[in-house]
Formats: sequence, C-alpha cells, structure tokens
Amino acid sequence: MNVIARNICSAALRVARQEPSVKSFCKTLPNFQPARFKSNAVTFPAGLIFRQLFDYQSYTYTYLLGDDETTEAVLIDPVIELVKRDARVIEDLGLKLIFALNTHVHADHVTGTGELKKLYPMCRSVIAEVSKAKADVHVVEGDAITFGRFTLKVVSTPGHTEGCQTYILHQNGKSVIAFTGDALLIRGCGRTDFQQGDSAQLYDSVHDKILSLPPQTFLYPAHDYAGQTVTTVEEELRCNPRLTKSKEEFIEIMKNLNLPYPKAIDRALPANMVCGVFDTPTS
Repeated sequence: MNVIARNICSAALRVARQEPSVKSFCKTLPNFQPARFKSNAVTFPAGLIFRQLFDYQSYTYTYLLGDDETTEAVLIDPVIELVKRDARVIEDLGLKLIFALNTHVHADHVTGTGELKKLYPMCRSVIAEVSKAKADVHVVEGDAITFGRFTLKVVSTPGHTEGCQTYILHQNGKSVIAFTGDALLIRGCGRTDFQQGDSAQLYDSVHDKILSLPPQTFLYPAHDYAGQTVTTVEEELRCNPRLTKSKEEFIEIMKNLNLPYPKAIDRALPANMVCGVFDTPTS
C-alpha cells in the first residue's frame, strides 16, 4: 500500500471511530451536525403476528395478521390456488381465522375467501358494500374489523374500482400500517381503464385518504411486479412517478398507459362476485 492510500485509510478509520482529534476538527465547522441514519425496519405493535405471503402467478400479496394473546387472526386478499398454503401458516402459528378480507373485487385472480370458509367455519368474508359482491360482512367507510386486541379501520379509496378500500392498523390512536389494495402500489397505482375505474377519483382517494397519513406510516399493496415489499407515505410522496404529478398530469398518464386486457378477468370477476365459489349443479 502506498503512502497516499495509507493516509486515506487512516483518515477513514479515525472518522469511523470518531477519535477526539476528528471530533474537535468537525466541531469547528459551521453548522456541523453528526450524521443520523434512518432505519427502514418495520416496527410492529407489540403482540401483532404478521406474515406477508406472495403468489408468483398474479403477483398478489396476501397478508396474515394475528393477536399472539387471543390467537384471533385475519387474512387480507387470499388467492384461491394458495388456500392450502395459507391454512398451513395459520395452523403452524396456532391462529384462529375469524375474517377473510378483500380490498376489492379483483380482476387478476380468484379470491380464496370462499374456500377458507370451508376450512374455517367461524371465518367470515368481508368486502365493500358498494362492490355488490357476495360476502358475510359488507363494510363502509369508518367501519372496523377487530381481531383480538387489534383493529383495522376501513377507509374507502375508490378509483381503481368503485369498491376499493384500504385497511388501516392504528396504535395508540396513530396509523402505523395501511393495506392499500390496488389503489396505491409501490411507485405506482392500480389501472383505471375498467371495472368502474376513474383516474380523477383515484388521485383524490390516494392523496386524501392514504398519502395524508403520517409520513412514517408503512404501506403494503396488494401487488408488486418488481420484488418490492413495502413502502411508506413519505417515500411515495417523494418518489411515486405518477402521484407526485398534478391531477391533470396524472389523468393524462393513466389515459395513455395502453395496458393489455387482463388475462384472468373473465374467470376472476364472476367468481369474485360470489366470494370465489361457483355454484355447481348437482346431479
């Protein structure tokens, strides 16, 4: 190692170790502040069991939330082909599934709520009342889904579909996690060119109901196509390439996406209107 390289390494080590000589020099600089680093680790409320599960076919995230004391649990956006996987996780964790929730009537996969109800007779399916889809519980803005000591607040966020809703978990009166469905994705949002989609309405929903939450609120979407798992309000306000634009620009962007027809929609929509279970005739 030459002299220059040794001097650079020595200086770097002194800074890393915060030796007195370096500290004294830095403090002579105007407006000196030690660097502070933010952690991206998600901090969950004490006693909350959380699992994020993934479907590699439809790129759907399914979320399992449970109370480690009462063992009551809810499942958000289950996929019919993966019900056995979900049931295995529920049983491995010793949980009792009491609600299976959909954030909206999906067009890219068939919901697993109907099949889960067969496995767990005490489980009730949940969807927005305005969706007109079949479910045990129809919810509207301001309703709450309670499992053990925890509660998910229902917030209406239409625009991708008219029945889209976001489920928000609070701790000490403050939102800590929001499950945004297709309304807000990581660095994106749901399409608005079918299923009563409305770009202007989606823009207002996301900005008024989701991006107005505290900046550190963690956001979990229903899908991701790039291997991302979680974001925050602060990140999306700063980095979302669509929703950082004006409303007029956003509408124009959505109008020109030219997305292909969803390949699963003809199967998924009819099934999801009846809780993911087709009625079959008996002989």
